[in-house]
Amino acid sequence: MSEVKPYRPEGSKKEQVAAMFDAISPKYDALNRILSGGIDQSWRRKTLREIRGTGALTLLDVATGTADLALALAKGIPGSRVVGVDISAGMLEVGRSKVRARDLESRVRLDLADGEQLPYDESSFDGVTVAFGVRNFENLEQGLRDMRRVLQPGGTLAVLEFSQPTVWPIRSLYLFYFKNILPRIGRMVSKDASAYTYLPNSVQAFPYGEAFATKLREAGFSSVRIRPLTFGIASLYLAIK
Repeated sequence: MSEVKPYRPEGSKKEQVAAMFDAISPKYDALNRILSGGIDQSWRRKTLREIRGTGALTLLDVATGTADLALALAKGIPGSRVVGVDISAGMLEVGRSKVRARDLESRVRLDLADGEQLPYDESSFDGVTVAFGVRNFENLEQGLRDMRRVLQPGGTLAVLEFSQPTVWPIRSLYLFYFKNILPRIGRMVSKDASAYTYLPNSVQAFPYGEAFATKLREAGFSSVRIRPLTFGIASLYLAIK
């Protein structure tokens, strides 16, 4: 996978990603709703349903951001406890305010930590999720291996990530929107000229579909399934430790 960074070719991708999300965190949720037309919420609900069907109750949400998926898991799975982890303090600050507003502090905890070097013991969780975060990893393979490490044997990993439609004219419309319209709206609202140029570039560089499924198998996962969503704009990957 070619290396795509938010601000400059040199330096740590991890540090640049953290700085980027810190900068856009106050506007992140609003921009998500605007840029996706709210469809990202339906994708998270599908992820929730898959995890709920496994019976998992101790859950880790990697690259949790402002905790949208972590909160959905806690609300949608009675008796669950959710830990969210992210490298952006700014995103976590927004997420913690949402946790407090929903009175879920006893069931949702958000930690500042590196998703590629998770500060948790082996086999600590029976379900791990990550939504729109793996393409931001500096070392994708290391991140996948570490998520597998903290999963209990038989536990499920659910990865929700952007992919690329293959059917015309959906693909042409998608590429035009991603390359021309989305960056302009993102720049206007977030005031960060690079963040929403990085997004389409990082999606294009990401090994989606079977290429990502192969990465999961190489990291030691089995029973890998791919569920394309909304004409292939996103994909939900499910894998077992």
